[in-house]
Amino acid sequence: MKTEAQTASSPLTASHGSVWTTFKKQKAFQFFVLAGMLFLLVFSYGPMIGILMAFKDYRIVDGVGGIFTSDWIGLRHFKDFVTDYNFETLVKNTLILSFLKLFFSFPVPILFAIMLNEMRSQVFKRIIQTVSYLPHFISWVVVTGILYAFFSTDVGIINDMLMQIGVIDKPLDILTDSNYFWGLAVTSSIWKEAGWWTIIFLASIAGLDPSLYEAAEIDGATRLQRIRHVTIPGIKGSIIVVLILSLGNILGGGLVGSNFEQSFLLGNPLNSDTSQIVQTYAFNVGLAQGRFAFATAIDFIQSVIALTLILSSNYVAKKVSGSSLF
Repeated sequence: MKTEAQTASSPLTASHGSVWTTFKKQKAFQFFVLAGMLFLLVFSYGPMIGILMAFKDYRIVDGVGGIFTSDWIGLRHFKDFVTDYNFETLVKNTLILSFLKLFFSFPVPILFAIMLNEMRSQVFKRIIQTVSYLPHFISWVVVTGILYAFFSTDVGIINDMLMQIGVIDKPLDILTDSNYFWGLAVTSSIWKEAGWWTIIFLASIAGLDPSLYEAAEIDGATRLQRIRHVTIPGIKGSIIVVLILSLGNILGGGLVGSNFEQSFLLGNPLNSDTSQIVQTYAFNVGLAQGRFAFATAIDFIQSVIALTLILSSNYVAKKVSGSSLF
């Protein structure tokens, strides 16, 4: 007969054996998970040690060890940034560009997904969907070259075409005039990223129960009514999750991101009054001036704001609609 101790330990042994057996059966998948965890540890959690620089008098000559041995200076870098003469312009440009992108770019993939879902020709639908998300894989360096080819004052296709048909008398300074920068940034980011985000909403629509559409059609609902009362309520959860993620990254450009890339690549001294944002300022002072601790403080402020927006928007969404990210 088994002793009482052996009887008590047998469920644990069986459980351990079951876990190990499952792990061996899924070892290929487990290695993928391990690779993802290592990636997060090395590139996401490891660098967080550098946040200490925001509160220290760190100099690059001190090396990595200087992050821990430098003198504490408290909130001096944060105060220097808030009192900087560029602070008001930087914050204004960042917020305006980010909210413009959120306002105009967020509805686009939702509407586009609904339009694709309503297409009768599956072949045409696949072609349009493929073409729409391909720009996502093009780097912003290449996109900037494309914009230059289209809107440059000397070789731009758009300016040349408009002048030939008599719409304008001289080329438009779209790439250098500060009045055009926000519009150019928003439209180019929508063109590049909207098709990619459409995939999420298409997948959400594909998961809806077809019987709901059949019941609505039997009740006499038109196509627009089926979209309004079946499709949109059915993907409400996905819309809220994407909105929360967009609000968390609103300082980086929201749903379409790319604030830094666009401002850095499309920005120039002629349009700097609208193209210079917090991220490019932190990049310039961090590398060009060697003020790594000061740049870290600026990025830390953005991270705190992003975390606050994610938590608050998630809380509001959960209270209002019952759907949330966590």
